[in-house]
Amino acid sequence: MAEDLAINRTATKTEQYQSIIPQIKALITGETDFVANMANVAAALKEQFNWFWVGFYLVKNNELVLGPFQGPVACTRIKKGKGVCGASWEQNKTLIVPDVEEFPGHIACASASKSEIVLPLISEGVVIGVLDVDSEFLNHFDETDQVYLEQVILILLNHSFK
Repeated sequence: MAEDLAINRTATKTEQYQSIIPQIKALITGETDFVANMANVAAALKEQFNWFWVGFYLVKNNELVLGPFQGPVACTRIKKGKGVCGASWEQNKTLIVPDVEEFPGHIACASASKSEIVLPLISEGVVIGVLDVDSEFLNHFDETDQVYLEQVILILLNHSFK
């Protein structure tokens, strides 16, 4: 298990992902507890990118329930189809929202959040949760984030559900 992360915020976004992904893999290698791994993934991503909020929601009793996260307090439960997280779950796809104020039904857990990316966690063909990342800047996320965060999710799922 890695004890410290090598953080470089001056590199390009792609280089930052290419640096942090192997570190995330090392951090969770040998640990099969899903909650522990989600907690360390959220912390590593927050440390590297200094996003406003990064964390997980898990599907429980047909709603998303707050899981491990880094950032200010958050909404505890989200209905399927509601907000960006609920829509990502319902549609079973990644959603990139350049301006959350323009997203129909956006749930304002924190008024400082301006843009968002939400990626579904899919295990055996079923959405079991979402990775939610918020930024205090408009239009902060793009396809580069999607590609690399999808890799992070695969690493997380592969190490947690062997």
